[in-house]
Amino acid sequence: MKTVTFSADDFGLSEAVNEGIERAHRDGVLQAASLMVAAPAAADAVRRARANPSLRVGLHLVVIEGPAVLPPGEIPGLVDAVGQFPSGQLKLGLNYFFRPGIRRQLAAEIRAQFAAFAVTGLSLDHANAHKHMHLHPTVGAMMLGIGREYGLNRIRIPAEPPGVMALCGSATGFGDKVLYRWTGLLRRQARAAGVGMNDHCFGLAWSGHMTAGRVGRLLAQLPDGNSEIYFHPAAWRDATLVRLMPDYEHEAELEALLTADRLAVREGRIVSL
Repeated sequence: MKTVTFSADDFGLSEAVNEGIERAHRDGVLQAASLMVAAPAAADAVRRARANPSLRVGLHLVVIEGPAVLPPGEIPGLVDAVGQFPSGQLKLGLNYFFRPGIRRQLAAEIRAQFAAFAVTGLSLDHANAHKHMHLHPTVGAMMLGIGREYGLNRIRIPAEPPGVMALCGSATGFGDKVLYRWTGLLRRQARAAGVGMNDHCFGLAWSGHMTAGRVGRLLAQLPDGNSEIYFHPAAWRDATLVRLMPDYEHEAELEALLTADRLAVREGRIVSL
């Protein structure tokens, strides 16, 4: 059986993103969104989520390139003077793995983000991490262990099958195959923690460019099992999006979510929503 979940990341990043997510859920096929609890428009996102109780909301854990919940004085090894995580993935990854003091601060921040989500009163549907940093074994283990204390029962495994993407016309290489195999570690961690997960995930190769045409091709090649297709929709391109994601097609991704049901019918797919 083939089922799919349409989801969106970066809920709370800006009001343009929040408006896009709300519209995609209300008028399209979007089922779930992942909340950045310390982002500038998080309060607006929570208000919209409460107004749309059928939207399933989870935690979009930020441990790279984004704002922390705890003040810089409590996690000086993680963030800069204004409380922002850096974007250097390699250095962060080494610190998270090899430095015990950094790991203690990381655990405190992850706990603070789950606690901040709990304060919203929203039901915790799932968790994943910004830039898929939960693929890091330390981050993944902490997200699962701490998350379970807050009722976490499902995470995203960003396992995008290279063979399926090749059938969709996307060039795949050695790095894609290595990443796909690496996701097996997170899958084993989730299984050991008793946390549910998806079988397949789409949105990596075409991140920021999940247009209607591409979604149509993907639905035609959807593999058996449970797939998650994640998007970055926005109602307009504001200054935040231009600065952080200058080449993303946020508005086109919103349009894809508004038309994906019709694409599914046209491609002859049976999609469980």
